[in-house]
Amino acid sequence: MENFYLNIIHRPEMIPEYIQKEAEQGKKEDLTRSAVLEESLEIFREQQRIAHENGLRTTIQMTYASLFNEEAVAIAKQHQQEFGDEIGCTFLGIQCKEFREKFHSRELAIWLFSMEDKRLIVDEVFEKFHTAFGFYPTSTGSYYMDAELVNYIKEKYPMVKAAVATCWEEGPKAYWNANNSWYTLLDGGPWNPWIPSKANIHCPASDETDDIGIVAIPHLSRDLMAVFDGPGSYYGTHPQNILRGMVFEGKDIPYFKNIVDQYRSMVKYNRGYSYNMMFVGPGWMSKTGRWEADYEFLLKSYQDGMAYYGELKKQGKLQDLTMTEFADVYRQERAYSRPECTLWKDILYGSKRQMFWYADPHMRFCLDMNQGGAMVDLRPYAAKLVRPCGVGTKAMQDASYPFLVQSLYRAGYFTHYAGEGAVKSCKITYNSEEVDLCTCRTQASYSEEGNTRIVTLDPVTIEFSDLNVQVQSIFKLKEGSGEVEIIRRIVDCSEVDAEIGIDEYVTACYGTTEYAEDMSGIKLKIKSDTQSEAVSYAYKCREAQLEGVKTVEAVIPQVHTQLQMRTDVQADGYFREGFAFSPMFTLGIKMNVNHEGELRTWLKVSRAN
Repeated sequence: MENFYLNIIHRPEMIPEYIQKEAEQGKKEDLTRSAVLEESLEIFREQQRIAHENGLRTTIQMTYASLFNEEAVAIAKQHQQEFGDEIGCTFLGIQCKEFREKFHSRELAIWLFSMEDKRLIVDEVFEKFHTAFGFYPTSTGSYYMDAELVNYIKEKYPMVKAAVATCWEEGPKAYWNANNSWYTLLDGGPWNPWIPSKANIHCPASDETDDIGIVAIPHLSRDLMAVFDGPGSYYGTHPQNILRGMVFEGKDIPYFKNIVDQYRSMVKYNRGYSYNMMFVGPGWMSKTGRWEADYEFLLKSYQDGMAYYGELKKQGKLQDLTMTEFADVYRQERAYSRPECTLWKDILYGSKRQMFWYADPHMRFCLDMNQGGAMVDLRPYAAKLVRPCGVGTKAMQDASYPFLVQSLYRAGYFTHYAGEGAVKSCKITYNSEEVDLCTCRTQASYSEEGNTRIVTLDPVTIEFSDLNVQVQSIFKLKEGSGEVEIIRRIVDCSEVDAEIGIDEYVTACYGTTEYAEDMSGIKLKIKSDTQSEAVSYAYKCREAQLEGVKTVEAVIPQVHTQLQMRTDVQADGYFREGFAFSPMFTLGIKMNVNHEGELRTWLKVSRAN
């Protein structure tokens, strides 16, 4: 059976930033300006009306400011009773006259407060909610909620089951796109709902003892290719995001339907389950327009988006659930080891490009078929890094989960001048010639064998000066293993007896932004049956190679991570230390094969104590 679940979340944000700025028009700031409050409530009512007319229920996440507005509270109560909507609360929209008087702060984001203030704000918002409604919310959220904040909420208010906990890939790319003014970085989390770890909200929990106690959902369902390449605020299931990105045709938004359908297709990769969410506030439908779009276009885009969801529901292809209902459904018979994965295709430019995304409690990674299946992103979830953010913490505004490989922030295969970029790929050699599979575009298909997910790439043809070779790549992911098995196979060759080299490698580092971190002290090690060699990273360009390799590994103490490659065949292994101009390290395993020969390696991410 196929299940496509939808969460629609509205919030009566009484002081939406966009409308407030327009209403002021050079006037002194006034958080009680009646024109702003009236327009905001009117838009909230309109958004609710559009959802209900299409037969869709919503989760109303009350903002702190709205809890002081009798009309907003009355609307929520009425819609809960009449339509079955859920009333939750959000930590967006905290800024209002009452908040300023109580907390003496202009801070917009709860995750950026000190932990002491976070607790005070949680208690204030939840108790005010209880006063307004007579019960505590079972769902909450923000653009981001660090694990320390969620742990406190769950301890103090155990009835909470669900939270909007992060934005998918709202890191440096979003910061650049916001004119370097969006001082918060949120890269590295799952793109679909997950059960978070107590240690770090980005990481899926490993088991019951690691379970933070809620089901987390991301803010919007994003385009998993366009958002990786560019800013997340353009490409997602928010009609007005799409207008901001100018991804529309006339007054229509077919791209919205394409995103929804891509998420519907995830039933093929996730045991019949797929998910979508839309989370909007009134600021996006200002009567004066936004992003060179007038109010009528803003309104129509929202109507069209809701109409498509409503149509799918009428056809029996969609289930609209409240956040708490979804949390209960999500947890049913779901093993902690079960991964989320999807083979995403380009729906923005109409090319044949594909990317495969995978996430489980051990790691998150992405394969890019336009680069021969190269791994262009890798996050070490197994490390379960404790990284609180906000005032008084080391991370401060940087709430991203660190990467080991991120080809856009660290060059990838295509470097400008010297050294190497961060990528996991394979080189094919013949005599003195070498070709990296990163230069070979291909397509992939997905299959399963029991609890093993398999990504099979179409063979690519490599043309050397006097030899043609066809190479096929296969990635196998056994649930719960924490390893990626990678097969590089020679499926055809113009000379059967030709000796062809296969060099499987990963070039990596660590970080959360495009700026290099200190690599000092990273341990590079290689082991064979009889000997081993190791160095402590000191930017000295050292290398080591051994025959009969068993493992080659890097221990990165800065992120408590061990990255290891191993093989079960007779092969050579090596590591390379980088230098300050190219602060990377490379691990590799290589061997020579003939026609129909292959190299199997396993890539493993684990926690290093």
